[in-house]
Amino acid sequence: MTTSARSAVRADLRSGRPPASWSGPLFAALGMALVGSQVAVSGVLADAPLFAVQALRYTLAALGLLVVLRVTGRAIPVPRGREWAWLAGVALSGLVLFNVGVVRGVAHAEPAVIGVAVAAVPVLLALGGPLLGRTRPAPAVVAAAAVVTVGAVLVTGGGRTDAAGLGYALLTLLCEAGFTLLAVPVLRRLGPHGVSLHAVWIAAVALWGLSLLAEGPGAIGTLRAEHVPAMLHLAFGVTVVAFLLWYTAVGRIGPGRAGLFTGVVPVASAVGGVLLGGPVPGPAVWLGVAVVVVGVVLGMRPKAVRASREGTVPAG
Repeated sequence: MTTSARSAVRADLRSGRPPASWSGPLFAALGMALVGSQVAVSGVLADAPLFAVQALRYTLAALGLLVVLRVTGRAIPVPRGREWAWLAGVALSGLVLFNVGVVRGVAHAEPAVIGVAVAAVPVLLALGGPLLGRTRPAPAVVAAAAVVTVGAVLVTGGGRTDAAGLGYALLTLLCEAGFTLLAVPVLRRLGPHGVSLHAVWIAAVALWGLSLLAEGPGAIGTLRAEHVPAMLHLAFGVTVVAFLLWYTAVGRIGPGRAGLFTGVVPVASAVGGVLLGGPVPGPAVWLGVAVVVVGVVLGMRPKAVRASREGTVPAG
């Protein structure tokens, strides 16, 4: 490490900021761990109206993001031209259709099948991120993404499904990838806060419309007191905090390398289940956890980082 690099790290530590060299991976891992906690929390909302729950979740999240912007003194960036289309794509794919795919999918397939679909996201991001930047995917990052995917599959396991279940699994895979890839073109100018805020309120508007049409105007009134803590966690933990962490990470280390950390989702779900009193996972799950860790380490090696020519964008 050069003298200037050591000085920068010391300055970051004195200021309380994590060094830029590892803040991106740290934020990506924490963000995906929060997303993984959604699995256990969502079980509490299984009997609640889907669209109304998600609409309220994203409405609260939008208000939370506005408070964050106000407290931090940040101006609200206003999208321009085609940026609205990219943001609508993020909202409709990564927020609206993704939740539909997960909730409707488990009615036709075991949850593990949907989990396996999400586990393939690192490979899509390792390939798609550089292509959006008009560069070649780095072989080292693609190989690491494949290792992470194998580990995530071991964690989630296989499961029974039908044709509809496979369709929902594919929808979930594409939407989870779209949540990151469609944000890349607008992340540079709007920053993590701007992308998160606009994607969230667009999704809230769409979901309120779907709730009104599919569930009726009284759907939100069917929520019970036990739904409230789960709702607050989804709105502020899984949405506000996780979104800001994730998009900041994507801006610092790029979508390909950030995508490696989506393998944390099934790992966090498995560990979270144990902490909430569930059964201890079997050997295959712990083997999968180890494989995910190996894949992430391989993808974050200096050689892999140098080989990756995908463009990163400054975190705002």
